[in-house]
Amino acid sequence: MYKIIGADGREYGPVGVDQVRRWIAEGRANAQTRAQAEGSTDWRPLADIPEFHPSLGLPGNVPPPVSPPVQPRAVTRPPGADKKIAAGICGILLGPLGIHKFILGYTGEGVAMLLISVLTCGIGAIPMRIISLIEGIVYLTKSDEEFVNTYVINKKGWF
Repeated sequence: MYKIIGADGREYGPVGVDQVRRWIAEGRANAQTRAQAEGSTDWRPLADIPEFHPSLGLPGNVPPPVSPPVQPRAVTRPPGADKKIAAGICGILLGPLGIHKFILGYTGEGVAMLLISVLTCGIGAIPMRIISLIEGIVYLTKSDEEFVNTYVINKKGWF
């Protein structure tokens, strides 16, 4: 007698060997279906249980071949996307100083923000704070591709 875990994640059984073989024939169970023999506490794939090998199309007493693990694909980011997080965070935290502009290579815009903030004794820092906060949020919410196209390739200086 066996219990199996179906594709829906529910436990079925206990049922006899013949019933499990019928489920295999019907496509309701396969080599990866987990089964627990009566009196056992461990769950094993049906492919590990020799009495199901003929029903699964496996040679008797030979464990099934183990497929190699799937290798995750390397995630590649477009060149320039590495500046997105640094520019976004600096825009939010250090905005009136224009640091986020310098990170993106916008020296003129960065100097303008810094001078407006400093030469007005901080009064100009208020609008610079609002602008940089919006820019930081915009940077961080864009996809890497959008960010690179807008701010690295097309050099859009202001939001």
